[in-house]
Amino acid sequence: MNLRALFFVLILAGERYIPSFKINLFLLLIFLVGLFFESKKTISLKVFKIIKPIILVFILGFFGLLINDYTFEFIVKDILYFIRPILAILFGYFLFQQEKRKENFLLSIVYFSFLTALIHCCGILIFGKISERISEIRGDFGLDNFVEIFAFYIIIFYEKKFKQSLIVSRVLKYLILFTLLLSIYLYFSRTMLIMFLLIGFSIFGYLTLTKNKLKYIFGLVVLVLLMYTFLYSIKLERNSKGYEALLYKIKIAPEEIFKTKINRENHKNLWDHWRGYEAKRAFALMNENPSSYVFGNGFGSLVNLKFKAPLDEKGMKKISRLHNGYIFVLYKTGLIGLLIYFSFLLNLMRFETNKDKNEILFSTRIIRSIGLFYLFTSLIISGIYNPTNLILFVLGGFLAIEKLEDKLQVN
Repeated sequence: MNLRALFFVLILAGERYIPSFKINLFLLLIFLVGLFFESKKTISLKVFKIIKPIILVFILGFFGLLINDYTFEFIVKDILYFIRPILAILFGYFLFQQEKRKENFLLSIVYFSFLTALIHCCGILIFGKISERISEIRGDFGLDNFVEIFAFYIIIFYEKKFKQSLIVSRVLKYLILFTLLLSIYLYFSRTMLIMFLLIGFSIFGYLTLTKNKLKYIFGLVVLVLLMYTFLYSIKLERNSKGYEALLYKIKIAPEEIFKTKINRENHKNLWDHWRGYEAKRAFALMNENPSSYVFGNGFGSLVNLKFKAPLDEKGMKKISRLHNGYIFVLYKTGLIGLLIYFSFLLNLMRFETNKDKNEILFSTRIIRSIGLFYLFTSLIISGIYNPTNLILFVLGGFLAIEKLEDKLQVN
């Protein structure tokens, strides 16, 4: 790795381990300005087309301020939520815009992920207690880290694509792969397990709709159906521990997102379907003001939960950000903003190189997989508007590396 890659690792580590969203955003802005003035930076037309939709969504968020009067604190909070994805992508792009070897960028992702996976595994295995519930373990040692999934597949796909190992030492390569796999499992995260499968299928091209690959998609669907048939055939308790608790969470995952008939007085029912309840309250408030479906309620708008939920030490009756990223964008920027957001996701998933489309570049396959990642995670963890999301930095770097690969392909 070179200094640029090392700097990237340090930035990701800060985002990962500094708990303050505002501090991280402030540091990101300073470093981005520094990068911009360090040398002349330009944005290619292709990259601008990628980020243009989320810039437009950001602009739409100000429309609601023209007709509504909100608290300044929440206006600023929403502005920060919506501008962070733009800054994070630009940071990764500017940092590696002049990179000569894509391997430096790839290794920065791999070594950062290996470091976080090592810390995560050692923390649980040394300081964790087997008797603890999964929710307690995750609360103490972290909810997820999707960079580890991409790092795992980057190592494997690089070797398949270029017929050589990204990591010179064979022992180190397998040590990193094992540590990443163990860490991914020990997060006990439904989302990580699902994304591990989907990203793998996407990176290796099995989700491409061709006759030969439809069988893989069909096999995945059958596997999921069989899994849920099994889960609904066995008794799983809500307060189970260990792997049974994870299976229970997987079992209720679909209805947790989409079920809206929820008894607020029944805490078990409420917390098992919290994402659905948030969405229900957002729609109820928008129905009271139908014009909000056009341009949204704007930055600073809050969703009234109608009770004081124990989401922090003091409890919260009104919230700014929703778990469902699609409803979050809809509530703040309306149907126009939601459609624009969808265009951003589709642009990533259909990302093409400038040259021969028969030869899919390494970075192109990763960028498309990131699009799929956000298409799914927008349903459950706010998508690109999750304040702890690191994949945006990775996306920016791959947009820069794709340009390098495209040039090398021509030469």
